[in-house]
Amino acid sequence: MSFRRALALAACGLAGGSALFSAVGVGKQPAPRGAGGDAETRSAGAAPGPGLLLLPPAAGSCPAAPGWVERPAGAGGYWDSNWDRREPLALINLKKKNEETGEEELASRLDHCKAKATRHIFLIRHSQYNLDGRIDKDRTLTQLGREQAELTGRRLASLGLKFDTIIHSSMTRATETTDIISKHLPGVKKISTDLLREGAPIEPVPPISHWKPEAVYYEDGARIEAAFRNYIHRAEAKQEEDSYEIFVCHANVIRYIVCRALQFPPEGWLRMSLNNGSITHLVIRPSGRVALRTLGDTGFMPPDKITRT
Repeated sequence: MSFRRALALAACGLAGGSALFSAVGVGKQPAPRGAGGDAETRSAGAAPGPGLLLLPPAAGSCPAAPGWVERPAGAGGYWDSNWDRREPLALINLKKKNEETGEEELASRLDHCKAKATRHIFLIRHSQYNLDGRIDKDRTLTQLGREQAELTGRRLASLGLKFDTIIHSSMTRATETTDIISKHLPGVKKISTDLLREGAPIEPVPPISHWKPEAVYYEDGARIEAAFRNYIHRAEAKQEEDSYEIFVCHANVIRYIVCRALQFPPEGWLRMSLNNGSITHLVIRPSGRVALRTLGDTGFMPPDKITRT
């Protein structure tokens, strides 16, 4: 790899602007770090590994970011197969190896930990709500918002899928959207959670002048990241059949989840827009590979019913 190329890859803009220093491979690819882009901790004063060149970013161009969003510098085609910490090798204790059966037992234990089913994640943005409400309980759905939720519910029902659960944000607009959708999906269990409440997940790149103070990202970001880690992962090994799960929440949360699941720089979440009542469909295979089937689909709504507030 040429020095000019190394400098180009070190530019924080290509890495989402998340790292304070960029570790660039010189002459070979960098070794993968942890799952989900987690950065390994380097002790103060420690020298960089062989073949690595540490380059500082341009002054003032890269805001500091939580460790979980850092990525191997220059790894444009990088995919972390253990992003959800559910790779079979990560689920067993390799120290407990039967000396008599050796590799045969290891293979059996690995097979026992392998996921068998595919998870289908349907992320629904809440419908239009009353923006004049001063507190959450006053931010109820508008009449148009209720109509949007009806349309979303009908669309989900028309897919003919056996939905397992509806997990929704505890905020009023998400709860009301869920109640209307669930009428079209009788018997599907509803679960409320605070983890999926709206918030500011991470400072966006490029920056927005009228956005939030750093303290908001610091608090909201940890919660939304916790929602991602709790709900977005490959199926458990004991799950035998494919599952279809609905999550009713908010635009910021959905956009962040999509970026994290696809291992795109999460700082780019604000570059996407989602309509009210839209459907985003993620597929997580047993191998841990993730595919985005649809993003913010509202093609089932008449044009005069579509909003993005």
